[in-house]
Amino acid sequence: MKAKPSVQADSLLYAHREPFDQEEDAGEPLSPDDMLAPLPFNPYKGNRGLTRAWHAMKNSLNGFRVAIREESAFRQELTLAAILLPCGIFVPVTPVERAVLMASVLLVLMVELLNSSVEAAIDRISLERHELSKRAKDFGSAAVMVALLVCLLTWGLIVGPLLWQWTLALF
Repeated sequence: MKAKPSVQADSLLYAHREPFDQEEDAGEPLSPDDMLAPLPFNPYKGNRGLTRAWHAMKNSLNGFRVAIREESAFRQELTLAAILLPCGIFVPVTPVERAVLMASVLLVLMVELLNSSVEAAIDRISLERHELSKRAKDFGSAAVMVALLVCLLTWGLIVGPLLWQWTLALF
């Protein structure tokens, strides 16, 4: 006859079981802390297919509107993108270089949007000064700076030699 484990050992067995283990008493309800418990219903995740894509697009456009209205850094970087993206289209480089130039500009916008979302989440939690909040915001700011450096290096390495040749041709 098999010995029944103690209550403490029994709870440890259930806490660390593998997802597909078959238990003898499978009729036991799962607690909310259990890894196998189903997630609670989320009313925002009910859309599928084209409806989901439509709602995602509306939310994305709303995010752009809020970023343009509320974030001065995003407006400045958007102005830079409005200048650099057309230049990237018309500069005489290979298609791959053109794609890299444009991607580096779009990378700056993406990282700025992510930085703004981190700042908004931190500010929603609390407006009081806290070392961890400062650290999170500083990390986001550093990420934007890295993206700007990547953009500057990309444009400098690809377009810089062309500008140098044009300058030498003028003199």
